[in-house]
Amino acid sequence: MPVTEGKAAPDFTLPASNGERVSLSDYRGKNVILYFYPKDMTPGCTTEACDFRDHKQDFDDANTVILGVSPDPVKKHQKFIDKHGLPFLLLADEEKEAAEAYGVWQLKKNFGKEYMGIVRSTFLIDKDGVLVKAWKKVRVKNHVEEALQYIKENV
Repeated sequence: MPVTEGKAAPDFTLPASNGERVSLSDYRGKNVILYFYPKDMTPGCTTEACDFRDHKQDFDDANTVILGVSPDPVKKHQKFIDKHGLPFLLLADEEKEAAEAYGVWQLKKNFGKEYMGIVRSTFLIDKDGVLVKAWKKVRVKNHVEEALQYIKENV
């Protein structure tokens, strides 16, 4: 069942880059930008992560936490964080449970080859745990600014 704007966001608990297990419900009282990305250390994912990093203070000012999610293991997330100075948690969804709950684990095609993977997507969840906005099949360029603008105007 796909996630729906205006409905409760699916909760989950995943291992985080800080060594703890993190649940979406841990962040009640704050807005959450939950962004799913395919793979650490790849060009598009690095650009997106660094864009979120560069705007972290703006998200903080808007009472919004940033959480990145990919199927990569925690150890790889930590290398990604260390290399790029990422000031937010990355969650390891190795079993794809959160990706499937949010409908972002899908059949993809690249150079004629079909495979299952993460479709880059971002979800804005409000302080009450309600999915406010979903950006699907995200293009990295200007996406973080667009999400931030939406938060400033609507949440």
